[in-house]
Amino acid sequence: MKAVVMAGGEGTRLRPMTANQPKPLLPIINRPIMEHVLRLLKRHGFTETVVTVQFLAALIRNYFGDGDELGMTLHYATEEVPLGTAGSVKNAADKLRDDRFLVISGDALTDIDLTDMLRFHRENRALVTIGLKRVPNPLEFGIIIVDESGRIQRFLEKPTWGQVFSDTVNTGIYIMEPSVLDEIAPGQSVDWSSDIFPEMLERGCRLFGYVAEGYWEDVGTHESYLKAQADVLEGKVKVDFDAFELAPGVWAAEGASVDPEAVLKGPLYIGDYAKVEAGAELREYTVLGSNAVVKEGAFLHRAVVSDNVYVGPAAHLRGCVIGKNTDVMTGARIEENAVVGDECVIEAEAYVSSGVKIYPFKTIEAGTVVNTSVIWESRGQRSLFGPRGVSGLVNVEITPELCVRLASAYATTLRKGDTVVTSRDASRAARALKRAVISALNSSAINVVDLEAAALPVARFNTSRENVRGGIALRTTSGDPQSVDIVFMDETGADLSQAAQRKLERVFSRQEYRRAFPGEIAELTFPARAVDTYARELLACIDMSGVKDTEMKVVVDCAGGTSSLVLPSLLGRAGVDVLTVNNRLDDASPTETLAERRRDLQRLAELVASARAAFGVRFDPVGERVSLVDEMGQLISEERALLVVLDLVAAERRGGRVALPVTTTRVAEMVCRFHGVQVDWTATSLDTLTRAARHPDTIFAGDGRGGFIVPEFAPTVDGLAVFLRLLGLVARTRLSLSQIDARIPEAKLLKRTVPTPWAHKGAVMRSVVEAAEGHRLDTTDGVRVVEDDGSWALVLPDPAEAVTHLWAEGHDMDTAQALLERWAHVVEQAAGAH
Repeated sequence: MKAVVMAGGEGTRLRPMTANQPKPLLPIINRPIMEHVLRLLKRHGFTETVVTVQFLAALIRNYFGDGDELGMTLHYATEEVPLGTAGSVKNAADKLRDDRFLVISGDALTDIDLTDMLRFHRENRALVTIGLKRVPNPLEFGIIIVDESGRIQRFLEKPTWGQVFSDTVNTGIYIMEPSVLDEIAPGQSVDWSSDIFPEMLERGCRLFGYVAEGYWEDVGTHESYLKAQADVLEGKVKVDFDAFELAPGVWAAEGASVDPEAVLKGPLYIGDYAKVEAGAELREYTVLGSNAVVKEGAFLHRAVVSDNVYVGPAAHLRGCVIGKNTDVMTGARIEENAVVGDECVIEAEAYVSSGVKIYPFKTIEAGTVVNTSVIWESRGQRSLFGPRGVSGLVNVEITPELCVRLASAYATTLRKGDTVVTSRDASRAARALKRAVISALNSSAINVVDLEAAALPVARFNTSRENVRGGIALRTTSGDPQSVDIVFMDETGADLSQAAQRKLERVFSRQEYRRAFPGEIAELTFPARAVDTYARELLACIDMSGVKDTEMKVVVDCAGGTSSLVLPSLLGRAGVDVLTVNNRLDDASPTETLAERRRDLQRLAELVASARAAFGVRFDPVGERVSLVDEMGQLISEERALLVVLDLVAAERRGGRVALPVTTTRVAEMVCRFHGVQVDWTATSLDTLTRAARHPDTIFAGDGRGGFIVPEFAPTVDGLAVFLRLLGLVARTRLSLSQIDARIPEAKLLKRTVPTPWAHKGAVMRSVVEAAEGHRLDTTDGVRVVEDDGSWALVLPDPAEAVTHLWAEGHDMDTAQALLERWAHVVEQAAGAH
């Protein structure tokens, strides 16, 4: 039986360590990861192996040769272009036709029992057996669900937290029968998990999952690379390394020279012919490569130092990685998570800050403080995008420098010569930061149409115009005047999809930004009639019949925001009597606190009641979301406002579809059913709601947080559009908002948030699925458990914070409360027990 080792990966997330060597050759305790994999194969009797190579293939061939030194026979299958995980194995098909074979990644460290996995495969007469492992954070891997016998039920590649329903992930280790190769078309780029296996599962093929007990670490990031080194030193993984134990946990290879006056605190490893001088201090989890030299007074803790590195007197290395043939001179300091590439020189007293990456062949001059990467840089965090775009404190987290890098990354995802719309709210911070965005776009050969201060719906509308490829809007974070959000839009004016966000994040983290040549610097223009065009198009799309006949009066609060720039163009043509308040831009207070918002809503309610208006509307400062007050001067909650507007739209249309997030009360379904309208339930992210709103039959969409979509105008959240639509609906129905609210049943929906450490989220969702056995499950977003009587509970991990959200709805409050308590208990137990 043969094995296939996949060794074609570039390891882009590990740059600069992989800038000039393939990922499988990265050393773990001075042996390439792939050598550890080959030795594992040899221990389990796999002596004939096919190695698939693509990126820097010659380096892998030169290192391993024909495998004779390892007592194995190695064949190589070279890809001219990347073919994916399945395509690369198909490329080696002529060497695998006769018998079942094993596929394993050449860049993951593992000691999984392959012999037992083979036994499992034979006993189940499987066509494919996939090695599975439970991990704390399943976001970067493919999740796989198996039944009690181990048969695979479902695949999900690289999920969001809302899609996580297990912590059992695909290790990329497979045992296959040779007929599986017939599933793959030759020469095509296809992957096992996303292409081949799901198709086979649909046809009912015998696919099984083997949940492994051994060690497995996908060495895909700098953090996991350091963790793998530490795990070997701690004995958590069974691998071979040639060394003898000088003292408990202190391992030294052949020819290593350690002065008795050196301070060593294991576990640590000193490579062959390395030299540690008197007075040097090596602390836990340090790894020295072959021929490395550590001089007197140097301090190393959790540092991984490659071959032929010189560490000078009093140098200080902590939690960093140093590439081959690099010199770290006297008194230099390299901090946590910094990575220095091959053949660099860090001169005396230089300081390399935490997280900095220095690419190969660079010199850092003496005394320099380096706090950005050379030549490119990145910002290390769990996820660049949050629920409001890229957010952070002004001039602390969101700086002009960061804006330049973000805009450069965004520009790199577009073509030279494309056009992008930029806009901002009334704040001074957004005005200053937008200038950095514009200069970065122009410098990357992207033309900019700048709307200056503009309501966000106007920016989205102009972004969706012909010949525009995207947009960037800067706004003050709602409720936090110290922070700012950077909103990236696609060519439809909607927020970037999660796939597009990942693409932008990849460019940003690789730090490979495109720059224009001098003759390609792009143009900046300021359109003259952007607001008028928006207002004209909006009025042409919205049914305003009946408004002028009713002599309706409404009260509008602009919240000192950019909606005040648009309303004069709209209201003059709408034929309605309007009292407006806070209708001028306030650059000193571009957002409001919760207390200020409540105060202004109370004032709005009083004005509506005293003016005997039909209703009142308060826009958020960027004109995107609305709060409603009925004719009695009563504030309508966000959840009820969604139901009121939904009822009005459905009653008039009497057909079509509405898009609502799964967190919405099922009273919405009753309202729709009464009027002959169908509900499409979506995930909670705004991009999925806007995608659903593009369906030609969709008549309405709302997020339950004051955001409404008017599909006949645009598939994006627009407070100004829903205000106009509401004017027409109220005028024609001849019913007040309080009357409509009164005829809709009360929802019995409760919500709770449970703190959940990041490392436990996958285990929590697995526990929820296990506890819900026998119930109907909905995994549109998170896990929704439906009881026989129709009551339900939803468990949804937060994508940006260490919490899990729960919703529960019943026929009465007692049922909802009991459901909420029950599932909160499941989540709390799972979060605390793992």
